[in-house]
Amino acid sequence: MTPQATSQVVVESLTKKYGTLRALDNLHLSVQAGEWVALMGPSGSGKTTLINILGGLDTLTSGRVVVDGVDLSRLSENELVRYRAEKIGFVFQQFHLMPYLTAVENVMLAQYFHSVTDEQQATEALHRVGLGDRLTHLPAQLSGGEQQRVAIARALINQPKLILADEPTGNLDEANEAIVLQIFRQLHNAGHTILMVTHDPDIARQADRRIELAHGHLILDTTQPALATTADDEIRFDHLLEQIWVSGEEASPAHVDDMQAQVTVDATRTIERLTDLHLVEVRDGAVCLTETGSRRARDVVRRHRLAERLFKDTFSIDESEAHQQACKFEHIISPELDQRICAFLGHPRTCPHGNPIPPGDCCDHKTQS
Repeated sequence: MTPQATSQVVVESLTKKYGTLRALDNLHLSVQAGEWVALMGPSGSGKTTLINILGGLDTLTSGRVVVDGVDLSRLSENELVRYRAEKIGFVFQQFHLMPYLTAVENVMLAQYFHSVTDEQQATEALHRVGLGDRLTHLPAQLSGGEQQRVAIARALINQPKLILADEPTGNLDEANEAIVLQIFRQLHNAGHTILMVTHDPDIARQADRRIELAHGHLILDTTQPALATTADDEIRFDHLLEQIWVSGEEASPAHVDDMQAQVTVDATRTIERLTDLHLVEVRDGAVCLTETGSRRARDVVRRHRLAERLFKDTFSIDESEAHQQACKFEHIISPELDQRICAFLGHPRTCPHGNPIPPGDCCDHKTQS
C-alpha cells in the first residue's frame, strides 16, 4: 500500500518561504492515524511553521500536504476555515481563551463555527478533563493548568481528526504538566492522532515516535533508522556536502574513494545516509548533489566563508585560525544570523582565501565588497 493510502498526514516536498527565509525545505514525512508524534528541534527549525501549515493557519510555498484526504494546497481561504473547524483541534502554549467568557462558553465558542452549539456537549467535554466544577469560572479565575484543560476541551469539542499541540505544557508548573500529559495519554489511548511540538525529551519519550527538524530539514525520524542522526552526524554530513560542493567548484568529480581518506568514519556509509536523505546521488562512482543537497551544501559553504571573513576582518584572526573557527561556527549560524553577518560585512564576494562566497537573498541588488 502506498503512504497516501495508509497515512492520515502526508507531506511531500514541502517548502515554505517567508521572503528570503526558507523555513521548511523539501520536507517529506507521513503520520499514521492514531500515532502520537513528538516534533522537536531548535528554535527556528520549522516546527511551528509545519504545525501552522498542517492546521491550515498558513499556506505552503510548494510541495503537497494532504490531511485526512484533503489536499491543503487546493483549498481557498473559506475552505481552509471550514477545514480548521472540522478536521483540526489546536492546543497552544498560550491558551487563547476569551477573558469575558466562562469555561463552558469558551468551549462552546468552537461550536459556533459549525453554526450549532450544545451546552451539554461542552459541559461533558469539561468533565472529561476534570473541570466539572469550573464550568462558570472566567479564565482569570482559573489556574494555568485549568486554562490549558479548557483549551483542550475546546479543541476536542468538534471531534477533530488531528490534534496539533504547540508546546502545550510550556507555561505550566510540574503538577499541572503531569495532569495535561495524562489527558494526552488518554486521548492517544482513545485513538486520536496527535502531533505535539515540545523541547522536553521526557515528554517526547512518551510519544510513539520522535521527529526532529533543523533549518527546515528532517534530520531524525525514529521510525526510519536510516534517518536517525546525532548532532555529530549532522556536522559530518555538512562537511561531506561541503567537500562535494568544493569539488564542483574545481570542476573535479567527487569520488567515494577520494573522500574516504578525508573523513574519520566510513565515507561509504555516510554517503549512503546522505542518499537516504535525498541529499546526494551516486553516478558511476561519483557523488553528485541533488537539488536539495546542493542548497544545503551551498548554505554550509556560504556560512563557513562568511565566518572566515568575519573572524579575519573583524577580530584580526589569522587565516588558518579563522578557518578552524569557521568549521565550528558554520553549524550554529541560523539563516537570520547569516544574513545579518553578510550585511554587516558589506555582502563580501570572497573569503580571506579568495574563494567565492555564494550570494544570499540578502545580497540581491546590493554591491558586494
